[in-house]
Amino acid sequence: MLDLGLLLIRLVIGLLMIGHGCKKLFGWFGGEGIQGAAGFFEAIGLRPGATMVICAGLAELLGGVLFASGLSVVAGAVLLILTMIVAIVKVHGSKGLWSVNGGFEYNLVMIASLLGVALAGGGAYSFM
Repeated sequence: MLDLGLLLIRLVIGLLMIGHGCKKLFGWFGGEGIQGAAGFFEAIGLRPGATMVICAGLAELLGGVLFASGLSVVAGAVLLILTMIVAIVKVHGSKGLWSVNGGFEYNLVMIASLLGVALAGGGAYSFM
């Protein structure tokens, strides 16, 4: 059952992060795409905006694929944890812990989940 549990966590987190990357890069799933997100990135001090959107989108997309598939759970987790840290520092950290106030609660749960799976290993249903 442990291997199924790890697979479930990897798939949910990985697929959601793939979706976030696709929102930024391609405008899918109601996202703004590169140009739309670039203005927000510029506003929070990530310049040049379009370049930073591409970097964030690629990190989320590639990290999600690596994590969900189990091709490299550790590398995927590192990419996704880095995006969560940037989100905390640039957007959510100043708003406190609780997500109801725009805080970093969600980011912290993601970091703990990613780190936990990376430390435990991807399980039998991975390519590690």
